[in-house]
Amino acid sequence: MEAHQLSFGESSAPNCVEHFDSQQRIVVHQGEALDFLKTLPSESIALVITSPPYNLGKEYERRKDVLSYLQEQEAVIDEVIRVTSPKGSICWQVGNFVEDGEVFPLDIFYYDIFKKKGLKLRNRIIWRYSHGMHMSRRFSGRYETILWFTRGDGYTFHLDPVRVPAKYPGKRHYKGPHKGEPSGNPLGKNPSDFWEVVAHDWEEEVWYIPNVKAAHPEKTIHPCQYPVELAERCVLALTNEDEWVLDPYCGAGSSLIAGIKHGRRVAGCDKEEVYINITRERIRAFFEGRLPLRPLGRQLYQPTGKVARVPIEWEQGAVPHAYGSARPEIT
Repeated sequence: MEAHQLSFGESSAPNCVEHFDSQQRIVVHQGEALDFLKTLPSESIALVITSPPYNLGKEYERRKDVLSYLQEQEAVIDEVIRVTSPKGSICWQVGNFVEDGEVFPLDIFYYDIFKKKGLKLRNRIIWRYSHGMHMSRRFSGRYETILWFTRGDGYTFHLDPVRVPAKYPGKRHYKGPHKGEPSGNPLGKNPSDFWEVVAHDWEEEVWYIPNVKAAHPEKTIHPCQYPVELAERCVLALTNEDEWVLDPYCGAGSSLIAGIKHGRRVAGCDKEEVYINITRERIRAFFEGRLPLRPLGRQLYQPTGKVARVPIEWEQGAVPHAYGSARPEIT
């Protein structure tokens, strides 16, 4: 089958092809996810990261009962597992299905599907955000869940590229052989997940990344768009350069842009022509330097005080660190 090439004019973007070709770098396909997955080679993908339809009755999905919805998704998951490499990962981001005011947490249902197929859950990541629909007869939802599964124990995981600045990098050991020395990691801290029933510090427990609403610089017409930053963490932590990142429900292409930005090969599929066109335009805009993006790891809160300062040992360049060259002023 002849690949359809997308022209990027005078930009330096690689060719964007319609059908999967292992020699290419960018594949953007319009069609059904299941049909597209069946065309991919087995064990060829390092990371599958996606947010499948939640069965909410959006204009791009046909609402059905929960059992039928999950049976349909299981067929897609079978193909997703087949194309994922032995060292690869699957990040399945979902919210809740709501029917007659009753909430069905989709991550619980999906866990059973993946588990019975032999995958291992490495983290249940909570993505918290501030804005969403306001409820009148229940509390307003402000989070979604990313289930990170691996096929085996020898999976790829890089922590250093996704470390985030500590709120108090100036903390020091108060006893023991390292008394007086900085107690943190100069590269930053682990972004963590959300396991605690009561979080002592939201920054330590939650991936607090703003969702894509009207004021977000990445906003398109897609009603359920997630931010590039969310996908970037998964791409950097779970893949190596030149490996394939796949999103079988790519929507506006956020996960593809995250992969392209960090030197990965990417493949995405969506059945809606309007969203595929948006994805292609966003990729074109990225290579032309005109795509608005929220920077990875931008702080939402800057504390002050002595322990908020970067330790002088790190500032002097003895070790690399994540905090730049300037020390925060105390006010």
